[in-house]
Amino acid sequence: MENTIRVLQAIEIKQLPSAPEIIAGVIHVNNQIIPVIDLRKRFLLPEREIAASDHLVIADTGKRIVALWVDSVNNIQAIAPQNLFSAKKSLPFAKYIRGIAKTEDGLVIIYDLEQFLSLDEENQLDEVIAKTDK
Repeated sequence: MENTIRVLQAIEIKQLPSAPEIIAGVIHVNNQIIPVIDLRKRFLLPEREIAASDHLVIADTGKRIVALWVDSVNNIQAIAPQNLFSAKKSLPFAKYIRGIAKTEDGLVIIYDLEQFLSLDEENQLDEVIAKTDK
C-alpha cells in the first residue's frame, strides 16, 4: 500500500479531549504526535478496548500522518496496476473505498484514506492538536 509508512504492535494511546469521535487518541512516534483513527467507530462496528495483539498502521493520508487501529495485519504487499479496479465504477456508493485489488489470496478492499476524516473532523482535529502543541 503506497500510503503505508510502517506497522507497529499496539502501544499506549493517550486520550485527546475534544477530538472527533473516531479519534481514539494520539501516539508519540519518532518525535511526532500522530492521531489514531478507530476504524471500528468509522465503520459502526462494536467498540472494544485496545489489546496487546492489535496493530497500528502508520499511514499518510495526503493531508497528515495517521495511525489506523486494526485488529491484525496479515501482510503488506505491492499490487500490480493491472490487478487494481476502481470502486467508482463498480461500487459508487462506497464512500471510503478507493478500489478492489485482486491478489493470490483473493480480493482485497483498498480504502481511501483521504476520505476517512470529513472536513469538519479534519478542522476539529487540527484545532485540538494545535492546542496540545502549545
